[in-house]
Amino acid sequence: MTMWAKGRANLFAFLLLLAAFPLSAQEYPNRPITMIVPFPPGGVADTVARPIAEAMGRVLKQPIVVENRAGAGGGVGMAAAAKSAPDGYTVLLALSSISIIPEADRILKRAPMYELKQLRPIARFTADPTVLVVRVDAPWQTAQELIADLKRNPAKYSYGSSGNYGTMHVPMEMLKSTANFRMLHVPYTGAGPAVLALIGGQVDAVSTGPATVVQQIRAGRLRALAHWGDGRLAALPDVPSLTELGYPVQFAQWSGLFVPSATPDAVVARLREAAQIAANDPKVVQTIGGAGSPMLYLDAPEFARYWSADAAKMADVVQKIGRVE
Repeated sequence: MTMWAKGRANLFAFLLLLAAFPLSAQEYPNRPITMIVPFPPGGVADTVARPIAEAMGRVLKQPIVVENRAGAGGGVGMAAAAKSAPDGYTVLLALSSISIIPEADRILKRAPMYELKQLRPIARFTADPTVLVVRVDAPWQTAQELIADLKRNPAKYSYGSSGNYGTMHVPMEMLKSTANFRMLHVPYTGAGPAVLALIGGQVDAVSTGPATVVQQIRAGRLRALAHWGDGRLAALPDVPSLTELGYPVQFAQWSGLFVPSATPDAVVARLREAAQIAANDPKVVQTIGGAGSPMLYLDAPEFARYWSADAAKMADVVQKIGRVE
């Protein structure tokens, strides 16, 4: 073989090697990244996403642009991220409803918008019990008073949520089943709109993450009656858990970062590194913690195990809700 032929063969082999390791994995990132938040501004996901995106962008030396893509209780944005190119340039900041929506679709006899296997976990950032809140001028001072009124007046009152089978719908249905009362469910496109509806008097209560309502509680617009945790919350230390009050229901609304499942390992490694640095950034911790959500970071392997267990639990809860409805 001539030197020219050998050189050509070596070049061909090198090109094959490059094809096996995509450019995105070698030079990632070399352009801006989109972070899909599948809810409108003002909710927990958006509150977590913005400081995380800014901090990760500094680590990766590329801007991370937050894109709010709401609809179907978060399903629209989650499906868009699951079906995006697996190159690391589209990431998803989702809540625990990511585990619920495919199961809910099956219960409703429709094709799931996405499947969990289409997504790969990168990091968990927060995990908060949802909080039961009412307007400050509401007649109920405690959760017991609210539940007693609901039992006396079936279906007279309503609660708002971020969408059917979302993280504001499921905990309320769990409480309804446990405490045996009726309450009209009014779905909105996200936590922000649902809380605004509560403040405006369109609904009577919501269950949502602390980060969505702590400032409204401190401002004297809303009153927290109870939460779905197993102990007192640092942000709301005077608010009892429902378990304390005799209603053994627990629900955590967590936030986490995901990419399409086929994303190259080298890209995932860069994102994991950036997410870990962001989660330990004092400014990020202070910003998210000040909103009512302490940082409870998990790296990808631990988050994957947590997500698997939580998804199995939520599938069971959603099936029970579906049978009741």
